[in-house]
Amino acid sequence: MTVADERTTAPAPQADPPVEPSRFSLSHPRSRIAWIRPAVWLPLLVTLAVLAALWQWGAEKLPYLLPPLQDIGSSLAGQFGYYVDNALVTLGEAVAGLATGFAAAFVLAVLTSELPLVRRAVMPIAVVLNVTPLVAIAPALVVAFGFGPLPKLVIAGLICFFPILINTAAGLRSVPRQVLQVYRTMDAGRLELLRHVRVPNALPYVFAALRIVFPLSIVGAVVAEMSASGSTDGLGTVIGVASSMNQLPVVYASILVLAVMGVLLLLAVTLVERRVLHWHDSAHN
Repeated sequence: MTVADERTTAPAPQADPPVEPSRFSLSHPRSRIAWIRPAVWLPLLVTLAVLAALWQWGAEKLPYLLPPLQDIGSSLAGQFGYYVDNALVTLGEAVAGLATGFAAAFVLAVLTSELPLVRRAVMPIAVVLNVTPLVAIAPALVVAFGFGPLPKLVIAGLICFFPILINTAAGLRSVPRQVLQVYRTMDAGRLELLRHVRVPNALPYVFAALRIVFPLSIVGAVVAEMSASGSTDGLGTVIGVASSMNQLPVVYASILVLAVMGVLLLLAVTLVERRVLHWHDSAHN
């Protein structure tokens, strides 16, 4: 073989593999500062501007239904501490009810996944509780438990109970049969399977339920506050009193605070989920 043949048959040099841009670079698909791109925040800003314009138009046409935005802003700015104090009361009731409902639902989900007899005995009752309108039983709970925080905790816990129970039980029972067989060949007991296999497998289901029930817990607390005629604190009470006095700016300012609370709770759950489930595919989507 001649030198010319060697030159023609020599392999071409390979190009260096592409270097992934930094997470702080705008070219990264999941950049941490991607929000500064107009394509990210401009659609939301335009939507909010359109909604604000429609609201102002509706406030002019239907003043008895919608107050002007500037009146809502004035109410928030003038009584900011009042709204914050009542929001903290509602938030405390919602979180306490959610914690209680979560603990009861998680324990019951474990029992129903491990014991078919418990599942057949409990799940029909859980379905009945889920389809029962809590607005209808809230006054009865207030009469039974008084005007303190207990009926509010019960209602917030009940409204969160069923989604957590169903999702957690589904996650505990959705472990692939092959995985269970591998652990059983190593003489793994029920507790070891529950700790190392079933609970980690159920975590994505649990966080999916939490994204639903965190805002719902606020709804439950507000419903209980509005149903308790002797209640003096909480945004539900503020809405009820302001509605009876036709103070529309106060009503919508309280609703806005509740919406912000729900968004912040949802954001907190999402951040915790990404931290805990860093190994799961859902954390990278």
